[in-house]
Formats: sequence, structure tokens, C-alpha cells
Amino acid sequence: MRQVVLDTETTGLDAEAGHRIIEIGCIELVNRRPTQRRFHCYLNPERKVDSGAVMVHGIDDAFLATQPRFADIAAELLEFLRGAELVIHNADFDIEFLNRELRRVEGMPDDIRECCRVLDTLAVARRMHPGQRNSLDALAKRYNVDTSKRELHGALLDAQILAAVYLAMTGGQASLSLEGVGAAEVEAEVVPRPLARDGLVLVVQRATDEECAAHAAFLAKIAKKAGGRAVWHAIEEAAAAGSARRAPAVPDVADGDVDGVFVPAPA
Repeated sequence: MRQVVLDTETTGLDAEAGHRIIEIGCIELVNRRPTQRRFHCYLNPERKVDSGAVMVHGIDDAFLATQPRFADIAAELLEFLRGAELVIHNADFDIEFLNRELRRVEGMPDDIRECCRVLDTLAVARRMHPGQRNSLDALAKRYNVDTSKRELHGALLDAQILAAVYLAMTGGQASLSLEGVGAAEVEAEVVPRPLARDGLVLVVQRATDEECAAHAAFLAKIAKKAGGRAVWHAIEEAAAAGSARRAPAVPDVADGDVDGVFVPAPA
């Protein structure tokens, strides 16, 4: 399975008002493992960047004036994305911006979904953590993804963080190294969490005589109400018959350990 974790930075928040993409960052995952392939570029949006947006990502007009336009990289980007499942946080936002850029280029599809499937990690997080904050920053904190090297937002950097969060959220813990910020490859690995069994004693809490009497009285009440025997009696009889047929040997539990599972030593 091939997936591409994607993020964008833009001149502002409203694509309908003419705001444009200024950075695209993509990380490739194959069978849930990061590869060495990525796609990253800055873009000349052919318009001014809102001052509020500059405060978020730190990318200014002077720098972007020297970068290629979306039309210059559209074919290369589409080739990288084609056939993959796009993993995007708050996917509707990025997809709307991407589609508007594609429609400005002759010969490009009107909708990136014609070439790719899309997985919205915000929707996944909301199902898994209802009623909680599910921003990328909140999820990174929840899943112990290291973002200490991150000072400003960036498309490639945020794609790296999202890749680690996505892997942790859907299959296990993930660690992320942000050394080298822009050039670093995502480092995500499922970390096993072995159970320490040393000194573990599993206590069997048996019912008291009073609890057994209350249980029997409740079964009698059910039987009277239903006009027949309670199903529980049939289950007990079947279990007793099965135990009699198997007749297992009694294990030696004098040391409190049977096949690596600790049980209480007999009194």
C-alpha cells in the first residue's frame, strides 16, 4: 500500500478569495514504512502573502518571488501523487487549494481525487478522541511525537510530524526526529511495549457465601418469571461436563508459576 502524507502552506486561509499555495511537502509511506522519497517545493503565488500567514510560517514575498510557479511543477507533483492514498490533516482545506491550483493549469484534472484516494486524519482523530482537541499539535503531544525543533509551520516539517502521528494513532507508538528540520527524513517506528511479569501475582477473587446465595436467589427469580430454568444452569452443566471429559492433570503450582503465568500458590 502506497500513501503520501501531504501538507501545504498558503498565502491565507480562503482559497475562494484567491489565496494560493506557497509550499508543498510530501512524505511517501509504503506498507506503513517511510521511504527515501519525498516531494518538496516552494511556489511563487503571484500575489502578496497575508501578514497573519507570514507570522505562522515565516515565508515572505521576497523569497517567494524567486520560486517556480505551480504550473511549472504541476506535472511532477501529479506524477508523485498519482495512485497513492493522500494522508492529510483537515483534508478539505488542502484539497480545495490543490484543486484550484490544478484548474489553473491546462491538461490537469479538476479534482485530485480523480488520481488519488484521500484520508483525513482529522476525521480519524475525531472518531478516536471525541470531545478532545485534535489539532496536529494536540495529537503530537498526545502521542509523544517530538516537535521541540519546530518554531514555525512548514509544509515538509508538518508532513513529517503528521506521518509520525498517523503511524502512532493507527498502529503503535512512533518517534520523530526533527534534526535538520527541512532536510530530515521522517523517522517513525513502532515501539514494542513488553509486559513486565516479574513479581506479578494474579489474584482470583472468589464469591462469598452471601454472594453465592444472592446469585442463586436471582436465578430462581428469573426462572419463575420466565416459566422455566434459567439459561445459566444449562451453561454450568455444559461447563461441568466438558471439564469432566478433559480431566486435565493438576499442575504443580507450588512455586506460583505455571507456563510463565503467575497464579496464587495454594494455601
